[in-house]
Amino acid sequence: MKVLVVDDSREMRQTIRSLLDDSSEIYECSDGSEVLREYAKVLPDWVLMDIKMKRMNGIAATRELLAKYPDARVVMLTQYGDKELREAARQAGASDYVCKENLLDVRTILSAVSK
Repeated sequence: MKVLVVDDSREMRQTIRSLLDDSSEIYECSDGSEVLREYAKVLPDWVLMDIKMKRMNGIAATRELLAKYPDARVVMLTQYGDKELREAARQAGASDYVCKENLLDVRTILSAVSK
């Protein structure tokens, strides 16, 4: 499985990388503004997208990504669990929404849907 991790924190990208299956191919970028270019290069099975990033947030990046690649699957990963952001992520087309405090849930989501 190919996974693109989009987060402005290098430490968080490394943490996510350590949680994923060893057989996964993991690619990274540090901002939503880089997603389209990186997605086109690697065509991942999943995108794990932070919401709050400096240049382009994850909601806007998800919208742009899905406009160009409608079959892309995006899981929002964020430290913000409020209803408004969850709804914005859903409206942008995210497949799921996981708070970073529940980061282990990502493995379950990816493995359940990828089978």
